[in-house]
Amino acid sequence: MFTELFVPDMLQVYSVDRQTPESASTASAWCQGNSYQGKLWCGRRAGRRSTGFVTTSRVTYATPAAAYAHSASRDWESDALITSITGGCKDIAYQLVYDNNDIQVRCWSESPVIGLYACTLVVLGGGRGPFLPDRQVDPETQTVGWTHRKDGHDLTEIWKQIQSSKDRRHSYVWKKDQFDAVDPTDTDYLLGLFDTSHIPYENDRDKSGEGDPSLAEMTSKAIQILQKNKQGYFLIVEGARIDHAHHDNEAKRALTETLMFEEAVSQAVRMTSEEDTLIIVTADHSHPFNIAGHSYRGNYILGITTPYWDEPPLDGLPYTTVVYGNGPGRRPFQDRTNYTGIDTTADNFKQESAVPTAYETHSAEDVGIYARGPMAHLLHGVQEQHYVAHVMQYAACVGDFKEDCERPDDRNSNGGYTLSDMKPNVMCRNVYSLSSKSK
Repeated sequence: MFTELFVPDMLQVYSVDRQTPESASTASAWCQGNSYQGKLWCGRRAGRRSTGFVTTSRVTYATPAAAYAHSASRDWESDALITSITGGCKDIAYQLVYDNNDIQVRCWSESPVIGLYACTLVVLGGGRGPFLPDRQVDPETQTVGWTHRKDGHDLTEIWKQIQSSKDRRHSYVWKKDQFDAVDPTDTDYLLGLFDTSHIPYENDRDKSGEGDPSLAEMTSKAIQILQKNKQGYFLIVEGARIDHAHHDNEAKRALTETLMFEEAVSQAVRMTSEEDTLIIVTADHSHPFNIAGHSYRGNYILGITTPYWDEPPLDGLPYTTVVYGNGPGRRPFQDRTNYTGIDTTADNFKQESAVPTAYETHSAEDVGIYARGPMAHLLHGVQEQHYVAHVMQYAACVGDFKEDCERPDDRNSNGGYTLSDMKPNVMCRNVYSLSSKSK
């Protein structure tokens, strides 16, 4: 859908010390505008706009954490994971609740005269574990997980106490029926942690009231809350589990998660206007995921390839249409699997890989980026990944470009400058889209 409606572009992705990047370094690039970044967070650069992020991963995972946390390691999601670290380092979950002043406190008073709402913060995703103390079982699993805190803090309760102390209209939810009951008209701060770890894959997700909302449902709720701010908003929406499925060589799950992300994009398009909302759809990296052979048109993408008669596999065995460059789909020191009679369309079927590894890696080719709305034309050709952050700032007149809203206006017959009435919302997406996974 976004490949048809949006302006296309390509991004170069890499890390300072690696040809192929990982998600913490890439998040620093597209969110902060630099290949390496210190403490200039996305929240700070949003200016007076409301901020939020939605993800199907843990909210303390690499991509969302880059929007609010400053950490020497992406793995420091809970204090339970940095027990050997000294020097007063704060874990990522702790920073989200206590230290995110740039996206929680830099707000303004509600004014009935000018119609401004208090600054809002929406956080929706998985990962209750890093927020709960190890003396407390998870409300859903009734167990204590490996990420539960050692400091005894229940960060969900502390988050609620902070909001109450500031007289903020807020809600904390951890299952779908609670989420559905949230009224966006009287909620400005929303924290939703829907699983002890990542939200389950779409094919496994419990869709009942005791389960989890979909990515599209979370996106819709976030927009309903954030759009109350007349100054606009900044929203990150991540279909994180596409990446996880690729790492396991499970193509069906990855493709299904991509379709779920497409639903979220479609929902955002329906709820916003192209006149004042810049929507960017991109990937922070690619995967060694390929369509192999010369299959007939209409051949099932998860099926067996149908090669030309003069291109048979040299070992005489059939192979799947989609394959991976590396990963657990290939067993070490074993011959290739004969897929005759095997259901290659099963949810947990692992596609064949060329190199046997425990976990499939990322890949380094350029990824697609698609934009719609104000200043979308700035995303064209081939750009460095950190260029995205500068486009978002410039389009919204914030951060390094907060003084740049005075731009040429064709309506001014004197050729002068007028202050633009356009205050574009910025919906930034960092996701592994299907278009950037296939070559």
